Amino acid sequence: MRGTVWENYPNRLVVDVGGIGYEVMVPLTSIDRLHPVEGMPIDLRVYHHQRENGQTLYGFATDEERDVFVLLIDRVSGIGPAIAMAILSGMAAGRFKACVAHAEIAELSRIKGLGKKTAERIVLELKDKVGVAETWKEVEAGAVLPAAADAELALVALGYKQVDARKAVKKILESQPGATTEELVRGALRSMA
Repeated sequence: MRGTVWENYPNRLVVDVGGIGYEVMVPLTSIDRLHPVEGMPIDLRVYHHQRENGQTLYGFATDEERDVFVLLIDRVSGIGPAIAMAILSGMAAGRFKACVAHAEIAELSRIKGLGKKTAERIVLELKDKVGVAETWKEVEAGAVLPAAADAELALVALGYKQVDARKAVKKILESQPGATTEELVRGALRSMA
């Protein structure tokens, strides 16, 4: 959605698009990134949510934020738009994905309105969807060796949990720093059996 900011409130904006004002709910992380001011041109990634009793527009500064929002409301049972917005207001989308991929329940539980049980359910239901993308981001950043990432993802493809696969690969790398992907997979399979 491209338009001009008509009104600016803490968690929502009214955006003028061709003379029509659209109310858009926006997480605090997006507000912080955009710094909207009345009269300013704005470009939002929008999700249109329809219910029996109404429609709501949710706007985000980035595609990643919108994708996390949709993932939460579509893939996690018991998570609706209000909780998804609270999550994105309490934590950047990239950090959220890293917390899910590494099963950081305690950090997720610190988000206002998100208890330990809900955080555990989010990790359980999303870690395989979020973890693969996070692994490749870590490779690009130089935090994870490509051979380790390949081994980890091969173990996930074989049905192992990503958290367990990562621990097993890390343990092998401690004793064999220059191990190939094949050696890492074989060693991890032996240790996980």
